[in-house]
Amino acid sequence: GHWAQNAWINGTPYWHGVQLDEVGLPIMLTVQAWRERTLSDEDLRGFWPMIRQALEYLLRHGPTTDQDRWEENSGFSPFTLAVEIGALRAGAEIADAVGRPTVAGLLRENADLWDCEIEAWTYVSDTDLDRKYGVAGHYVRIVPPDAPPDGPGRAEAIVTLRNRPDSESKIRVADLISPDALALVRFGLRRADDPRIRDTVRIIDGELKVEMPTGPAWHRYNGDGYGEHEDGSAYDGTGRGRPWPLLTGERAHYELAAGNIHEARRLTAVMASFANAGLMLPEQIWDSADVPEHELEFGRPSGSAMPLVWAHAEYLKLRRSLRDGMVFDGPTMPPGDVPDPPARLWRPNATRRTIPVGKRLRIETDGPTVVRFTLNGGPVAEQPTADPGLGLHRLDLPTADLPVGAEIRFSLHPTDSDNATDGGGPITITVIDPTEPSPSDRG
Repeated sequence: GHWAQNAWINGTPYWHGVQLDEVGLPIMLTVQAWRERTLSDEDLRGFWPMIRQALEYLLRHGPTTDQDRWEENSGFSPFTLAVEIGALRAGAEIADAVGRPTVAGLLRENADLWDCEIEAWTYVSDTDLDRKYGVAGHYVRIVPPDAPPDGPGRAEAIVTLRNRPDSESKIRVADLISPDALALVRFGLRRADDPRIRDTVRIIDGELKVEMPTGPAWHRYNGDGYGEHEDGSAYDGTGRGRPWPLLTGERAHYELAAGNIHEARRLTAVMASFANAGLMLPEQIWDSADVPEHELEFGRPSGSAMPLVWAHAEYLKLRRSLRDGMVFDGPTMPPGDVPDPPARLWRPNATRRTIPVGKRLRIETDGPTVVRFTLNGGPVAEQPTADPGLGLHRLDLPTADLPVGAEIRFSLHPTDSDNATDGGGPITITVIDPTEPSPSDRG
């Protein structure tokens, strides 16, 4: 149900890492081709078994990813989450079209469960960066899968940066910023004028934006070590990351989604200006003083890959988006309110310590499992999970009527040792009023 990180041309995997955005994007491409009538209804039915397999893989392994789109870190990534949720909704559209309404309903239900948790998983507030730029909070680049499941502790978790000397490789979640959160707008999960998005954009520009002779470019994230050294010598496992023309294109798509058509057109021209004499777009451009002995010139291609086909694809989509007056690979409908489903999710790779009052607790596992639980000190009960479809087992605990402060305790007991999740335990979750600050927030 997934692609290998990369493979030989005969399909044999080379590196075996898994990036869940690479699982989701082909699903989104399929529904887009079908909407454009490049794929017929018959084609869609023929592809359905493969699409369903990818959707099952996405549901079983998400929302955390083994690798983010930069092939470096695991955890909760705003970009990957945006693709995963977009793919689940695209998959639901395909399921409806091929006559699988029950599957479509399950996909939309899971998409809503993940969508409503994006801020709990990837948004921090009142951090050093927020105070530096005078904003309330921001979406981070990534949160490690073993970070505290909710509350302020997530911001203090440590990310280990790749391509940096060991002594310079550690950074707090709260201090690591990336343009990746713009995907939440591009794929229709958050509005371009959402204050949380606008605050994040302010920090992105303050920390990652570089003005070149022809216009702005952006770094992947602060502390990036994937690029030439300061003296222009080649990357050798460590270095300093340079701006990517790809990210100028992505920013243009954000500006288009925000209704800033003139800025989107300007950034499109800026992106094109980064190409070499043969009109090939590089992976990175040099953002320091000229180094003639290494043929490095400020604002021109660095020694990185060229052409970067990813950047060329972004440019082509951008030209199409400008023609259409809307993001070409975005949703057909503008984003609405963040969903507020009647349940909240717990699964081994997306745990939680609290649940809003009035919500059911949904427990998901990879295989058949007996859940032993007690609600607010009541009698111990046991119930098995069930698979409603798509290979994911789940159980909803009747927690909606519990008062604020009540505790839910449970443990997981797999019944199929070859294909089940052992969540350990006991696990305790407290019912809270989300409109009130938690004790940890109050200090």
